[in-house]
Amino acid sequence: MDVLWSFGLAALVALGIAIVLLFSLWLSVKILRKKYVWLASAYEDIRPRIRFFVLTLALLISLSVVDLGNGTAWVLVTQVLTVLLILSGGFLVQASVNFAVLRVIDRFDAGDQTNAETRRISTQLRLIRRLANVTIGVLAVGFALFTFPEVQAVGAGVLASAGVLGVVGGLAAQSVLGNLFAGIQLAFSNAIRVGDVVVVDEEWGTVGEITLSYVVIYIWDERRLIVPSTHFTSKSFEMWTRQSSKLLGTVFMDVDWRVPLDAMREEFQSFLATNPLYDGRASGVSVTGAVGGYVQVRFLISADDSSNQWDLRCEVREHMVTWLQEHHPMALPVTRVTLNSLDSLDSLDAPAPPKNR
Repeated sequence: MDVLWSFGLAALVALGIAIVLLFSLWLSVKILRKKYVWLASAYEDIRPRIRFFVLTLALLISLSVVDLGNGTAWVLVTQVLTVLLILSGGFLVQASVNFAVLRVIDRFDAGDQTNAETRRISTQLRLIRRLANVTIGVLAVGFALFTFPEVQAVGAGVLASAGVLGVVGGLAAQSVLGNLFAGIQLAFSNAIRVGDVVVVDEEWGTVGEITLSYVVIYIWDERRLIVPSTHFTSKSFEMWTRQSSKLLGTVFMDVDWRVPLDAMREEFQSFLATNPLYDGRASGVSVTGAVGGYVQVRFLISADDSSNQWDLRCEVREHMVTWLQEHHPMALPVTRVTLNSLDSLDSLDAPAPPKNR
């Protein structure tokens, strides 16, 4: 009974100190948040984990200052609190790292997303955050397991067989490990970045996420294409934003041979001059084909990014078709069929005259 009273008193003292520490931390945040705006949001993110960690530490300290004997129950409680303290400490470090890295990522995301360097750094920071979370989680679980004497006893045997297990595990998880290293390679080799426009398996979309094992492509029609990381390290794919998001585009039209090319060029340039999607870098009208009864005309345009380029191509196509319909209907493509005269047809059907004998 004296032991219980001693433990209860020690626990109350430890919890009281913990509450004072938590209150002091809260008060410090209240005072300093005007000077450091980010401090309040950081405290809100990690507050639950701080409370759990401090309270667990207080209970563990109260157990250690009181001689409770070697009872199984007390040993079990001490072991559980130790494991909880290690895991909660790992979660607290994870939350702190996540807040710090995400704060830096948000700054880059708020910048110019057409800048390839900005998107490269943002992609690498996201991958560093994931790697840090995995590393901290593995270390926390490892330290928690090594608090058990049985695990410590078999530790030497595990290390001795680590080479064999590594080979067997590598062969068994070859695909998983391949995607893991491919994901790291993608982020730090600057092959692709979040926000890049790519064409994969004939699907056009934007790189939305790069994880340790796969890449998520946001398709324009709101579908999501999940691609293993090894696809981007072992196969070719189209990249539309490697150095810049600026793109050239073309519109092809088949028209009649009677099309007024000079008037078409003038109308095309006039339309581009007033279109906000056009960036003014390149434009032109060229005849690229004149076979099969039609004249093929190519309109060259340029835009700041792939989205504007697609919209501009559609608008150019629609405007030029409407202009031809309204002002030069004779330039619309037609199919010509030439028939011989009826007299010629009758002469073909008439029987041949008899030969003179």
